[in-house]
Amino acid sequence: MGLIRMTKWRTLVLATVGFNFSFLIWFSFAPFTGPMADEFGLSLAEIGILASAAIWLAPFGRILTGWLSDKFGAPAVFAIVLTYVGVFSIASAFAQSYTVFFVERLIVATAGITFVIGIQHVSEWFEEEQLGTAEGIYAGIGNAGAAGGALILPRVFGSNWSGPLFDTNWRAAFFYTGCVSILLAVVYYALGEAAKSDEKRQATADNASFKGWFYTATRYGTVVLALAYVMTFGLELSMNGWLATYYREGFSTDNLVLASTFAATFSVAAGLLRPIGGYVSDVLARKEKNIIPLFTGRYREQWTFVTLCFVVVSMFGMTLAGLSGQVLVAVGAGFVVGMACAFAEGSIFAQVPAMFPNSSGAVAGVVGGIGTVGGIVYPLVYSAPFLANLHLGYSIVAVSMIPIVLLTAWVFQPKIARVANTSGFVGSDIDQSTAGADD
Repeated sequence: MGLIRMTKWRTLVLATVGFNFSFLIWFSFAPFTGPMADEFGLSLAEIGILASAAIWLAPFGRILTGWLSDKFGAPAVFAIVLTYVGVFSIASAFAQSYTVFFVERLIVATAGITFVIGIQHVSEWFEEEQLGTAEGIYAGIGNAGAAGGALILPRVFGSNWSGPLFDTNWRAAFFYTGCVSILLAVVYYALGEAAKSDEKRQATADNASFKGWFYTATRYGTVVLALAYVMTFGLELSMNGWLATYYREGFSTDNLVLASTFAATFSVAAGLLRPIGGYVSDVLARKEKNIIPLFTGRYREQWTFVTLCFVVVSMFGMTLAGLSGQVLVAVGAGFVVGMACAFAEGSIFAQVPAMFPNSSGAVAGVVGGIGTVGGIVYPLVYSAPFLANLHLGYSIVAVSMIPIVLLTAWVFQPKIARVANTSGFVGSDIDQSTAGADD
């Protein structure tokens, strides 16, 4: 038992470090959008496309790697992804054509698919009563890698960088982060163990069929959590890739390091506060405590619904703060949005492995993959040429989130929530006798 406990926490540390760096390398372009725009002659709209493009391959990649992690185990899959991401990051440092650079960074951006690999890995080691907290720690500290990139990379590879191999700061950053990625791949493969027991590993692998994947992908719980993740993690992705540009262009902040630091406050909140979302979900479920009259007896669902409403309200606040013309007010509003994302994401991924214990990788892949769509769409809204100013896009995004919140309210009704992991939008209907039964 002691050995299992030690390996459990080693797994959490290994997955967290791996994902933290994956997030850093995923958004390593964000602090350098200014110098890259100057070198390649990019417009503001093209910078928005670059931020969006960082997410393009993530939906399919996360869905695939979630299933692969169930089938073959997380250590092997995580190591493969970190290796090719490192290779292409190094290659992008030498790109002379923007087309070649764009394609190489598309591949590097698949570093974000490691999220579902780590989710699956952690869920294979932790019991249900600790899942929300453990997944929150993993994802929260991991997501903070974006803040690390915004805070560390511009300082290490400053605008006056002049070191071996490169005279251009962003090229040096991409080269050396690629080298670290390959090193981490070796460490993860050497130290990682797929599951706490052979029986657990086999049960997960046996469930990793296409039929099993399609079944879990179409359950009410999977679909609604995936859409909720669009408006939370998708939002986080969009802000990570956009805020440095927003603070620079929206408030005429020419200092690259200062704009990146402002942007990092969002990433810090969205990452480091995420364990709170998972922990609260665990506590409410363990103590069977109702916090709102809606969805009585569905404790995790109540907390998730509250956090989703918080996200919508905070986005309207982001527009109001921007219209004030005060950059520090806007930075504070960005921190609040990050907090809302953190709480909601933690609550969502407290539900995923608890609801689907033997298909956590597949479901995490669907939820995490579809959730990244927000990161593709939202930057295009923020930088849309028809907007009167850069502050209005946040409210437009907030309005688009309201139908998702209403759908979650429908699925979280107790009679539906009780069977949300077995009944779905395709292939089955709610069994009214089961829906009316006690938990």
